Amino acid sequence: MPPEDADFSERLALVEERIERAAQRCGRKRQDITLVAVSKKFPAERLAEAYRAGLREFGENYIQEFVEKRPALSKLTDARYHLIGHLQSNKAKVACELFQVIQTIDTAKLLGRLNQFAAERGVTIEAMIEVKLSTEESKSGVEPAVIPTLLDAASACANISMTGLMTMPPWSEDPERSRPYFRQLAALALQYRLPKLSMGMSGDLETAIEEGATIVRVGTALFGRRPKPVTA
Repeated sequence: MPPEDADFSERLALVEERIERAAQRCGRKRQDITLVAVSKKFPAERLAEAYRAGLREFGENYIQEFVEKRPALSKLTDARYHLIGHLQSNKAKVACELFQVIQTIDTAKLLGRLNQFAAERGVTIEAMIEVKLSTEESKSGVEPAVIPTLLDAASACANISMTGLMTMPPWSEDPERSRPYFRQLAALALQYRLPKLSMGMSGDLETAIEEGATIVRVGTALFGRRPKPVTA
């Protein structure tokens, strides 16, 4: 990780170097891997700084937080926003207004709601299924056996483009502990002929790339430690 006082351009250069080296090690091309800057808990000014540095893909976890940020980002005209946190179906309408990509699909009901509101807006939402591969209760997502059901549901949704799978392995300081989860997700994507794999974060992005990640979600390595909430 870069030092806490590093500026954004330094942080981005280090992350890009890590991605490039990992891609070279496994015979992949850098352009085949999308870097999503995870900007949750950071103010809109930090997203704008990242945009000026060349980033165009941003990940947010919380609907209400991004509702408050979004008006200040109107000049970032070609930015794309990914929802990477859990989405309740009753928030589907606002999610369609805010995000181009929903990485956390976990029910057919949610797909139907997103499709309805996307159709009303005349847009297509890119969607990914969040797969739970660990036994941690805190993790969201569906069991692998549910994937075909969601793919069937997506096939009936004209305004949903189902492109891939996403997962989050148990946290560990050792990136090798993530490898079995990444490998399993890659096998599932191959089985269901889905082209995109969203896996890997600041601590284990190299391992994810080696196992086939097409999207890595990086927050801390780019923005530093997230601000602690203010307490009264």
